[in-house]
Amino acid sequence: MKAILLGCTCLLALGAGAALAQDDMGDADGALDEITVYATRNPLPAFDYPGQVTVIDRAVIDDFNPSAISDIFDAIPGAQFDGGPRRTGEVPAVRGLSGEGVLVLFDGARQSFLSGHDGRFFIDPDLVRAVEVVRGPTSALYGSGALGGVIALRTITASDLLEEGESTAFKLGAGFQGVNDEWRVSGTGVWQSADERFDFVGNVTYRSSEDIELGSGLTLPADDEIVSSLLKGTARPNDDWTLSGSWIRFSGDSIDPNNPQGATIAGPGNGNVFRDISSDTLQATVTYAPEGADFVNANLVGYYSRNEVEEDEVDSDRIITREVETIGVSVDNRSKVSLGNGAGLTFTYGAEFYRDQQVGSDNTTTDRTRGGVPDAESRFYGGFVQAELVLDRPFGAPGVFTLLPGVRWDKFESEAPGEPAIDEDAVSPKIGASYKPIDEIIIFGNWSEAFRAPSINEIYADGIHFRIPDFSAFPPFPPIFVTNFFITNPGLVPEESQTWEIGAGVDFDDLFFDGDGFTAKGSYYQSDVTNLIDLEVRIPAGCFGAPFPPCGSGEPFGNFSRNVNVTNADIDGIELEAEYDSATYYARVNFSTINGTDTDSGEFVGVLAPDIFFIDTGFRAPRFDTRLGARITIASDFTKVNDPTLERDSYATGDIYLVWQPSDGTLDGLRVDLGVDNVTDADYEVVAAGVIEPGRNFKAAVSWRTGF
Repeated sequence: MKAILLGCTCLLALGAGAALAQDDMGDADGALDEITVYATRNPLPAFDYPGQVTVIDRAVIDDFNPSAISDIFDAIPGAQFDGGPRRTGEVPAVRGLSGEGVLVLFDGARQSFLSGHDGRFFIDPDLVRAVEVVRGPTSALYGSGALGGVIALRTITASDLLEEGESTAFKLGAGFQGVNDEWRVSGTGVWQSADERFDFVGNVTYRSSEDIELGSGLTLPADDEIVSSLLKGTARPNDDWTLSGSWIRFSGDSIDPNNPQGATIAGPGNGNVFRDISSDTLQATVTYAPEGADFVNANLVGYYSRNEVEEDEVDSDRIITREVETIGVSVDNRSKVSLGNGAGLTFTYGAEFYRDQQVGSDNTTTDRTRGGVPDAESRFYGGFVQAELVLDRPFGAPGVFTLLPGVRWDKFESEAPGEPAIDEDAVSPKIGASYKPIDEIIIFGNWSEAFRAPSINEIYADGIHFRIPDFSAFPPFPPIFVTNFFITNPGLVPEESQTWEIGAGVDFDDLFFDGDGFTAKGSYYQSDVTNLIDLEVRIPAGCFGAPFPPCGSGEPFGNFSRNVNVTNADIDGIELEAEYDSATYYARVNFSTINGTDTDSGEFVGVLAPDIFFIDTGFRAPRFDTRLGARITIASDFTKVNDPTLERDSYATGDIYLVWQPSDGTLDGLRVDLGVDNVTDADYEVVAAGVIEPGRNFKAAVSWRTGF
């Protein structure tokens, strides 16, 4: 099946492009033609990176007409969102790793909020100009938390709305989707000074949604209300300096189960809560890049983020909260050295510090602490250096050879009141290489080591985890309950990985017609991940009626939960992206497969997925200012489970969309989006067996931009 899909991908993109004629309508860059900012901290085309990185720009985001960031991840192979249909429980996974194994950045600011089921993407897609996903370990540049990869979001800028000769622009938008009766309204305003030295951006987006209609015909209770906003200002006092600052604000209110993930319905032990999400990210950047100074191109980024989730139980007086504050600063610089004869060397180096501080509360406990959410703090210090050596005609051979070695040192400290402090360090090396015998072909490979420090939740979790009835004490009524307690584990060691990857790609311009292009890039990777951290839950057999050991509460009876290093894993997979773009036709295709096994037991581990083939294709009709597109996702049977009852059937889903965007006249600036997701109302499962995805979803959006 894999070979067939790979072949079909290339044939479809090439053959369809050859059948179409070119006209005057301009084309758009694809994910592999975009510039990656985060893959090497030294901007370069995504195609030239000796690894896998995808950049989804604003044009593609708009075509998805997304309700949440997760909606666009079909366009990114090897990356997915776990958690189920509700927005409040979505968690990203990259190459089989999720949670603390994936680093999330908003304009370079780390997002450290992590919980069992409260999500971590507190930003509206209306604020985002690009989503960049670097797949594979990147600790050599970013330190802890990047075993699976990096998801970096860049917010909108003034230039995204301004056209030539304009200093002020406004954009108003509204939308609706039927699968959860979601309404959206948004407004954006930008201003730029006449000399282009100063500009400001402001955006506010409001969403309101209700219950989700599933493909099975059932309804999943949900109720969301979100207000998201952005303020950003940039100053360029001269050609050498750029100063910018931004504030991303997210406020969400919902009514859903305490654990909103999967297909959960409120009930005993998982009652409905009024969930109040409050998130603020403040970021400031200073860039100094004197013209003609090869040794200085420096960035200084400082940021502060605060994320709080409060859950007020509907049927009781209990209120629990989790608050995470992160403060950080990073600095990096690029120095270029010419070696003559077409050879060059670029050093990228820098340092970073950030601190995470967490506070949990529960108004029903005597000390108001919350079980599993310790009051704790962690601090990280890191320094890195990377060299990018480019050789033209290496050793007389044709083409260009690039070598990209790098290494980072990190020190991390964690502490909680009354508990042992943690003080460790780690070194993360990486080396990548690529060879382009001609400009249109690249062969690449990379090897890296990465780590993920145990989080303060994993080390210091304590308090009540859950209560269960003591069946050995039956038949008393009401039943006697015993308590399973979290216990701390300061002996946790970091998760570590060694990964190698090989791949190749092609990039052709003017392939069939003037202005068209075809790009494809694929790779195979293999990771050895050691000391994976997992939650160990122990319950004495006596609680279920066995004669021994006796049932009781807490560690003395063996009724406890703690995080332990339990698993060594082997994770491998294939990823492919291909794009064709002409004036009248476009196609973006990807394919991915992933496997993960415990090297000791042979059981499956990791956030795995079936083999998935995705295509987003469409036609442009410039005479009518219209585009018509379709997206198709095909997934194989999912059998990578340890329990056969958790297997999932294969599925195929399709979306269609229409964009009308007048290019001149009185309607210039108007855009109308119409579409239907899951056209066939398919009943299918992506996250887990029994977790049905949303059904047929009619979508409509309208926006209007004007400038002067």
